[in-house]
Amino acid sequence: MLEINQPAPLFSSKNQHNDPVSLSDYSGKKNVVLYFYPKDDTPGCTIEANEFTGLAEEFAKTDTVVIGVSKDSCASHIDFIKKFDLRLDLLADVDGELCESYGVWREREKNGVKSMAIFRSTFIIDKQGVLVDVAYGVTPDGHAQAVLEKVKSL
Repeated sequence: MLEINQPAPLFSSKNQHNDPVSLSDYSGKKNVVLYFYPKDDTPGCTIEANEFTGLAEEFAKTDTVVIGVSKDSCASHIDFIKKFDLRLDLLADVDGELCESYGVWREREKNGVKSMAIFRSTFIIDKQGVLVDVAYGVTPDGHAQAVLEKVKSL
């Protein structure tokens, strides 16, 4: 598991428009909130994405970009964004490389069945590329506001 005060794992992944997005794009310019969620257009993931979208202007005022990550495809991300009028980039980590590097691809048990899934988690990365907050196993409801409060204290 990752910890605060260590360099954030570098990444480059395609967003919903199939354009590459890298952590280095924001180096020295913006803080990054990188949040991992299990699946587009599911109840908890929709709550989380809508709350981050609702606070998009507040995050922008703190020089912070919010980026969501799941293993869904670019096409799935576009549908999710259009359906809820989301205002954030969603990365399509279809090969799971980004999930692995942040330690969020884990075994879970649901209804007695074990499977691998994304462990809902959020990372706040400062402008120097250092992890300033690491939260594994977050609850979607109210999470975006809590993250915003942490970002404001940077």
